[in-house]
Amino acid sequence: MSDPVRTKKAVFVAAFDSQLKWCASLMPEFRKAGFDCAVLVPDVRNALSKEQIAAVGVEAVEYTTWERMIERCLASDVAVSALAGPFTRQIIYQLHRAAPEGGPVTVGCWVGIVIEKQIAGYLDRCGADIVSVNSREDYDRFCAVAARLGLPTGNLMLNGLPFLPAHAATPKQGPVKTVLFADQPTIPADRAERRYLYDRLIAYARRHPDRKVILKPRHKKGEDTIHRMKHHPEDVLRGMAFPENFEIGYTPIAQALADTDLLITVSSTACLESVAAGVRTALVLDMGVHERYGNQVFVDSGLLRTFDQLEADEIGAPDPDWVAAYFLGYAQAPNARIVERASQLVASGAHPGAAVRRTAYFASALVFAETILRLRPPENYADLLAQGTGPTVRALLRAGNRFTPSFLRPTARKIAQILRFV
Repeated sequence: MSDPVRTKKAVFVAAFDSQLKWCASLMPEFRKAGFDCAVLVPDVRNALSKEQIAAVGVEAVEYTTWERMIERCLASDVAVSALAGPFTRQIIYQLHRAAPEGGPVTVGCWVGIVIEKQIAGYLDRCGADIVSVNSREDYDRFCAVAARLGLPTGNLMLNGLPFLPAHAATPKQGPVKTVLFADQPTIPADRAERRYLYDRLIAYARRHPDRKVILKPRHKKGEDTIHRMKHHPEDVLRGMAFPENFEIGYTPIAQALADTDLLITVSSTACLESVAAGVRTALVLDMGVHERYGNQVFVDSGLLRTFDQLEADEIGAPDPDWVAAYFLGYAQAPNARIVERASQLVASGAHPGAAVRRTAYFASALVFAETILRLRPPENYADLLAQGTGPTVRALLRAGNRFTPSFLRPTARKIAQILRFV
């Protein structure tokens, strides 16, 4: 009697809604390819509400310890990390130590437009078997860095964002009736600058009383994202009188775009979703172009506009070359391309990232990271107290750390230092 065919497994590691959205765009394609899929949320900083999980179409996530997450990755055929660069790097390092030439096919990614830490972000992910790249500009930059550092590029894969199509839709025509402002949690970071944006948006609503103007915060109050919001719109605008055609709304961008005629933002990846849907799109230029706003990467987009221009309906059109850099025109959608490549590697047993992991750069970076990890004190009170304890106690302490409100964690860590070292 022949052995039953083993079901292939793919695990997806995420901690915040944008990361979960990236994973969710791949999971249906992986299931079509015969993979069982699971989403793991390790006990690093994370924040996923039930509403955020439901909004991206994921039925459930599994909260787990970091050690257990690594074990699950090693027992899987594909391990996809949508975590931030340093955490993804640590996953790659640990899987490499456990299985230098084998283990799961690893996938690293950027869950949105890369506006900062462009080289560091690539090097954090460079040891993955598939490094999924979002734009031609990013791909060219990473290839140039790799050439200088002696890193093979066989694992770099230019795909585009997997929740976007391969082609942008034809731009919509007709009057502007609904305007959506896609807010960002930390851009701008200054409260006064945020108030300026909101005031100009409200002024736009008053200038165009026949149009519905919606301010879409990045998340609801009490929720969190990978970039912590200090000045929520509900707080900044508390007590203000709004025109009847202005509102603060929380419909997810992907759903809201169906009824949107103009999307405005500063530098959000939502602008790509808007262009993909054929919606008129504008990036606020009033504050200038600066790295702290992330809009330096949009200089060539053709979409930078002042509020004065927008009030006068001087709306730009996306530059064709800029569009082509993100919407790559492949026969397959980006998510299908990633899954096809991962399936091929699983079937062949090939690990393109292994060539990178054999380089002098990777070896030295790994030794440095492991040495610093030993020398640096733990970041949270649970790990501090857990030193020298057994796995059950460590798991309980880390569970407590995960459910401790973020504003209490610095105090808890100071108390832990006293308990541990005094």
